[in-house]
Amino acid sequence: MAKTDAVLTKMREICLSLPDTKETITWGHPYFRVGDKIFSGYSEEGGKKVIGFKLEMEHADEVIKDPRFWRAPYVGHKGWVSMDAASVKDWAEVRPMILESYRLIAPKRTLAKLAAGTAATKTPVPRKPAGKKSAARTSR
Repeated sequence: MAKTDAVLTKMREICLSLPDTKETITWGHPYFRVGDKIFSGYSEEGGKKVIGFKLEMEHADEVIKDPRFWRAPYVGHKGWVSMDAASVKDWAEVRPMILESYRLIAPKRTLAKLAAGTAATKTPVPRKPAGKKSAARTSR
């Protein structure tokens, strides 16, 4: 697959924006890992370019009803799904599935970094200025 491939470029943008991730070449194709565990990949199946990710089993069961998706070879019974990369029209549909996969695979400490990063982008709650301790607390 060409390094200038538009799907791979978008996959890198999504996957590498998450904490503790890296791209590796595995089985001759680009895969994305959190720590040492794969959470998404971009490869070929039956001559088609495909995106792979893990979903909750119930979610995987639902998405494979759509002809753009099917159970991934070897690991589909564990929730891994393949998607025809040529069928991606809206990355806003794909991004949450990649994030779901990341959340299923990432260690707790890494998920805490993700939560902290998400919290940092929200509007901060104003804090009360530091003042004197209340009389109830000081009169012991």
